[in-house]
Amino acid sequence: MIRKIAVNTGGGDAPGLNAVIRAVTLEGLARGWEVVGIRNGYRSLLDNTVPLVTLDKKAVRGITMQGGTILGTANRGNPFEMPVQLTDGTWTTEDRSDELLQRFHQEGIDALVAIGGDGSMMIASKLIEKGLPVVGVPKTIDNDLPETDFTLGFDTAVSIATEAIDRITTTAEAHERVMVVEVMGRYAGWIALHSGLSSTADVILLPEIPYTFESIVKKINDREMSGRHYTMIVVAEGAKEKGGSHFVKGKVIGQAEQLGGAAEYISRRIGELTDKETRHVVLGHLQRGGSPSTFDRLISLKCGAEAVKMVDEGDFNKLVIVKGIDVKRVPISDIAGKMKCVPVDGLGVSTARELGICLGD
Repeated sequence: MIRKIAVNTGGGDAPGLNAVIRAVTLEGLARGWEVVGIRNGYRSLLDNTVPLVTLDKKAVRGITMQGGTILGTANRGNPFEMPVQLTDGTWTTEDRSDELLQRFHQEGIDALVAIGGDGSMMIASKLIEKGLPVVGVPKTIDNDLPETDFTLGFDTAVSIATEAIDRITTTAEAHERVMVVEVMGRYAGWIALHSGLSSTADVILLPEIPYTFESIVKKINDREMSGRHYTMIVVAEGAKEKGGSHFVKGKVIGQAEQLGGAAEYISRRIGELTDKETRHVVLGHLQRGGSPSTFDRLISLKCGAEAVKMVDEGDFNKLVIVKGIDVKRVPISDIAGKMKCVPVDGLGVSTARELGICLGD
């Protein structure tokens, strides 16, 4: 019998998180359950001085339209790989998952609603193996979780990126420049493809399709010859040159590697290979922030409500997924450790080619 459930938001923030929290809270309270939130990711549960957040109607009032997460989040909260500094000053990791499960038991938590992306679902999968009842909700602006058509936050991120590219296009045209705009997405090009298509970019560079400067420069020169003296290039942060590798800004123990630098490199090389003035813009965390779109609000509320329904039915260890305008369920084990990349023969890529957009190959 369910008496108390916990909600966790892990990994990078995304628009729509608060809508999920609100839906889970209201649906849980309606069933007579106690609903609590985990503050700033699993890391806080390993510190017994950090209390859980009581989620009641007052706590979630008016948060559907708010960006971020009222619970806080962290990228360094993997209980199976917690960073530990050794006496010599170096860092390593240790498995503290048993301590985490002990805290769940002490708090009387019967089930966990884990809202997150690929990293969070990997953690959820391991917690499930240790006996914790878990229901997952797919959140990541990268849209790279398998099985689900969309992840929470993706639509908003694409809308923000599209508006930014639209604005940058006008200044590119005014100054007859080549503008290179870097968007998020890690190793999947969903944001780059959708925002690039929507803003009618001239070049879209995806992690799934290695690029050559020969192809990019040809596109720039073709536009010059036709009297269009500016070029808009949208590049995913995980894009790589043919025969090259991803650009990595850094790696912190206990975290995924930080990508970045693709736009700067491409802009510099174009400047060397052509006589065009070039600029690069990194949209960065702008894509994560602010109020969620209508679509993200709707699917977040729906996924949150479905998650509680799954807990009530005892249908644990599954992820809520979005299929069309409906939600379905799949085992978390089916998606943990896997990534959904842009299909190179899919509708988005074929549409880009039909429109004459250069994909760098």
